[in-house]
Amino acid sequence: MARTDTAYVCQTCGAAQPKWAGKCDACGGWNTLQEETARTAPGGSIAAVASDRRKSGSTAFTDLRADTERTERLVTGLEELDRVTGGGFVEGSALLVGGDPGIGKSTLLLQAAAALARRGVPTVYVTGEESEAQVQARAARLGVADAPVRLAAETDLRAILRAFRAEAPKVAIIDSIQTLWSDAIEAAPGTVTQVRACAHDLARFAKKSGCTVVLVGHVTKDGQIAGPRVVEHLVDAVLYFEGERGHQFRLLRAVKNRFGPTDEIGVFEMAESGLREVANPSSLFLDEGAARAAGTAVFAGVEGSRPILVEIQALAAPSTFGTPRRSAVGWDGARLAMLIAVLETRCGLSFAHHDIYLGVAGGLKITDPAADLAVAAALVSALTDRTLGDRVVAFGEIALSGQVRPAGRAEARLREAARLGFREALCPVRTLGMVENSFMVVEGMGTVQALVERITAGSGQG
Repeated sequence: MARTDTAYVCQTCGAAQPKWAGKCDACGGWNTLQEETARTAPGGSIAAVASDRRKSGSTAFTDLRADTERTERLVTGLEELDRVTGGGFVEGSALLVGGDPGIGKSTLLLQAAAALARRGVPTVYVTGEESEAQVQARAARLGVADAPVRLAAETDLRAILRAFRAEAPKVAIIDSIQTLWSDAIEAAPGTVTQVRACAHDLARFAKKSGCTVVLVGHVTKDGQIAGPRVVEHLVDAVLYFEGERGHQFRLLRAVKNRFGPTDEIGVFEMAESGLREVANPSSLFLDEGAARAAGTAVFAGVEGSRPILVEIQALAAPSTFGTPRRSAVGWDGARLAMLIAVLETRCGLSFAHHDIYLGVAGGLKITDPAADLAVAAALVSALTDRTLGDRVVAFGEIALSGQVRPAGRAEARLREAARLGFREALCPVRTLGMVENSFMVVEGMGTVQALVERITAGSGQG
């Protein structure tokens, strides 16, 4: 006989409470509790019912020795996607891809599915948000309609798993997990209970069958993948596809990856014919033709194994209120406040009567602490109205004492800057002895005071 349980489940964090309340006790969200009834069939979950493995009274164990045949990667041919996943999809893994609506998740995965199918990998694409005709029309626009991808429009999880057993694919793409529903759960599609149950059964199917399952997930207003965090724990990798609507580039970033790095990024450019890979990401974040105005500095950064140059822009405007404003886009606001405090305390500068606005060109989000020196250079340049120079890059971490600490992979940063035509670099003084540099002029900065003196003594004025 089936067992029925009723609870009020938070649609933000997934916590269950026996009674309704206006506020969730777990996450503090208001009006997020929704009544859900879970009816579990006597046979257990769908994956257990669908499994053709005969039940036994004991659990089979295996040796710890690695089996390379079980950990083969499926290379998609999209170098940016393979870079982020660590060299391709791992067989038997489950991946979750999230992003804002309309950012290009379906386009990316459809192109990846076509590339895999053309390489002879059996691939299926299941859509729950569009019809088959709509997906076929997009495939024709992207120029991949001739790829042997098996396509289906279905939201019933039991039917999907039955079709997977019949087709025996190596890669299965589900677009999206929020549209699926399980008849073992009495809840509407998209609710926390349904999303969690469907994700669990699909991840279990991936482990049992060796098929790579890629799930598309919606995001909330805060930019987080909708549903409880337990869904992210169920999968092996979580990828975020992000970008600004006003810019043509898109970034694919891994926030969790059991089989690869989490600091790599893939850069794509949105075009009429779909997503195109960008071999030189620095060209997207630099205005190479224009002269550097006061308040700008170029940061030589590293994202994963890839060096990237990006422009930091700062503006110091006279404040009309008693408390000056501090605003940062693409940079940590708390770190901006720290750098302003260091400049005021160690260098004698005053930002008390200025509103400070800091932005990273192109909409890129930077978390590398080595950007401190470039940010400080942009702030000092904006405050003093003196330019840093047209062909100058900077990198280095600034301590609270005002010392400039060395940054990793300095030679790769300098080599990328030289390749793009930059002639001078401002870097930590301790980096000079670590790098054999013969391709550009490197000026060591021991303290942030030396940076201020270098900018204020310059002849460039905006």
